[in-house]
Amino acid sequence: MDAKTAFFYLFAVVLLVAAFRVVTARNPVHAVLNLILAFSQAAAIWLLLKAEFLAIALILVYLGAVMVLFLFVVMMLDIRIDALRQGFWKHFPLAAFIGALIVFEMGMVLMGGFSSVDEPKAIATTVLNAAGQIEPYSNTKELGRLLYTEYLYPIEIAATILLVAMIAAIALTLRKRKDSKAINPSEQVRVRAQDRVQLVKMAVTRQSQVQEGAGDAAAQETKA
Repeated sequence: MDAKTAFFYLFAVVLLVAAFRVVTARNPVHAVLNLILAFSQAAAIWLLLKAEFLAIALILVYLGAVMVLFLFVVMMLDIRIDALRQGFWKHFPLAAFIGALIVFEMGMVLMGGFSSVDEPKAIATTVLNAAGQIEPYSNTKELGRLLYTEYLYPIEIAATILLVAMIAAIALTLRKRKDSKAINPSEQVRVRAQDRVQLVKMAVTRQSQVQEGAGDAAAQETKA
């Protein structure tokens, strides 16, 4: 078994485990993180198949935008796990039937769906560089050249929009804890001595004088 096959099995196993954890995770945030891991492993498999454009699109679109949006939405919703688990066993038979149907269809496709399809032949494509020399054609290189020359401004605008959306989501999900103690530096600098300590003069009450007199009398009797 060569290195390419070993990497394929490694990425496939991690992909299956991450996909299983997406369904079985109790915490929605953990489920989203496992889905991000599954997408990254799928992108790695696309790279092994020499489909660089699909791998880059999967990373940029799903990992860079969609899954981050899902993660912040899940964090903002404040989902109550206990309320969602109440109807689990009620809908379990329907979910199990649909899952078994999907597994059966995927098995039929994998076992007999690709038997009549011929293996695609690799086409050796070459281009001429600036010096007039022949060099192999690269999809990733051409894609990068287009993105950072003709489509540079749209990409910068999209990146700015995503950055603003991420900052807004963080600001919306930021909650102040009641048990946390913090000091405001501006208020601490402007504080004055008379604001911290205030002396109040109070007149002595008659009841306190009577109590003091009774206490002195008790002390004298004790000494005697």
